[in-house]
Amino acid sequence: MANLHDFQAKTIDGQDASLSDYSGKALLVVNVASKCGLTPHYAGLQKLQDRYADRGFSVLGFPCNQFAGQEPGTEAEIKTFCESTYAVTFPLFAKIDVNGADRHPLYGYLTEQPTEPAGPGDIKWNFEKFLVDGTGAVRARFAPPTEPDDPALVQALEALL
Repeated sequence: MANLHDFQAKTIDGQDASLSDYSGKALLVVNVASKCGLTPHYAGLQKLQDRYADRGFSVLGFPCNQFAGQEPGTEAEIKTFCESTYAVTFPLFAKIDVNGADRHPLYGYLTEQPTEPAGPGDIKWNFEKFLVDGTGAVRARFAPPTEPDDPALVQALEALL
């Protein structure tokens, strides 16, 4: 049975990365965008990173330009924006598709999982959030408007730590 650790992705700096490097960590996998009404979620995601990193947690950000062209920049521009505007320190990856024929295999896996509170199916918008446990299994999925400090999300995260 597949899990998140079975996948590879390119980092925002263009390096190949194995997601098995995150084995043992709780993760929040998020498709992100720089020009979206939900872009301020970056601040909340970074707060989660700061609060829980020392307990074995990381946010993983996957830029995507599939929703109203809200991530038009290059990887270098995205990285600069995230670092300078939101002081992002969590790992960012190269821009990917999360839906459709060119969907990244990781998102093929994530969107097939029978998760709560949001169930399986295509990504609806930027900042959809998948909570993954240390074994690489998807434990929860939260709709894009769900704030990173939403009590249900935080409670689900803390249960994994």
